[in-house]
Amino acid sequence: MASVTYDHVVKEFGNVRAVNDLNFHIQDKEFLVFVGPSGCGKTTALRLLAGLEEISSGRILIGDRVVNDIPPKDRDIAMVFQSYALYPHLTVYDNMAFSLKLRGTPKDEIKRRVGEAADILGIHELLERKPRQLSGGQRQRVAVGRAIVRNPKVFLFDEPLSNLDAKLRVQTRAEISKLHQRLQTTFIYVTHDQVEAMTMASRIAVINKGMLQQLDTPQVLYDTPANMFVAGFIGSPAMNFFQATLKQDGGNLFVDTGAFSVKVPENRVAVYQKLTGKKVVFGIRPEDIHNPQFLPPAIHAENVPCKVDVIEMMGNETYLYLVANSQNFVARVDPRTSFKVAEQVQVAFNMDKFHIFDPETEAAIR
Repeated sequence: MASVTYDHVVKEFGNVRAVNDLNFHIQDKEFLVFVGPSGCGKTTALRLLAGLEEISSGRILIGDRVVNDIPPKDRDIAMVFQSYALYPHLTVYDNMAFSLKLRGTPKDEIKRRVGEAADILGIHELLERKPRQLSGGQRQRVAVGRAIVRNPKVFLFDEPLSNLDAKLRVQTRAEISKLHQRLQTTFIYVTHDQVEAMTMASRIAVINKGMLQQLDTPQVLYDTPANMFVAGFIGSPAMNFFQATLKQDGGNLFVDTGAFSVKVPENRVAVYQKLTGKKVVFGIRPEDIHNPQFLPPAIHAENVPCKVDVIEMMGNETYLYLVANSQNFVARVDPRTSFKVAEQVQVAFNMDKFHIFDPETEAAIR
């Protein structure tokens, strides 16, 4: 087993800097997820670790060994690709055994390892089939099994669930999480799906434009995002943002968006009082906007008048797309809510859970 270190890693393609000074440590046996939008550099960062791309500058270490100049086959890693990359003319058994045969592993040892991997993944009955005879989920299990038999120090996953349907994605991500707990090996996983990242990772590295935005546990990223990008990317639906000004009236501090004004709770006034009169960005998550009829207990609620534009009923919850004086925002409310489209209503902002950002740097202000 091994840790992984990105030491000021840079990757340039001509004039484009795809990875920009990645500098962090992944602990032994950790499940770390790279997450970010398409084209942000997360897959490139994984391919640099795998040795499939050359580093422009910096170092990558697996354990204590610098691997910049070490061929991929000698890095003691195994990678699961988005496309599965199975050999169509080989059986499942031969696909899983292929890398071991290349290394000259004895036949008995190959049989034992493939059998163990098949037991772990529940694919024993598939060993004599060809890939064309398998479903997408079964092919994914075979691709994972091919990685398991190598018994690597580090597993790499490059968006392995993106070709599966929604139900199978949920099932397979649970299986991968259980696999990590069973193998107790370092897992590094790339996805653009923040739900995958939140549900699977011990820590998440949020990347945008090749740069690390924040690296922390899922709960910390959700509760205390470092900037507007992280705040908007983590959480579904995304956080609502409003251009606003902090204003003081007597002993009270208000967030004034122009469309509405909400009072800052007394226990948070001291943090933001120095920003009185300044432009800020006010952020609040949809799940912290409630129907006043179904308020959680003991919160600082501020009512905001608005009009209902669209209603999405999800069964266990309802999404409201709302408009307040041309300001659009989303609320995630109790499913018992009986609002109608075009109705003038009031919703309650939970002011214990709001966020303030600098409009220029987009950094969180706490």
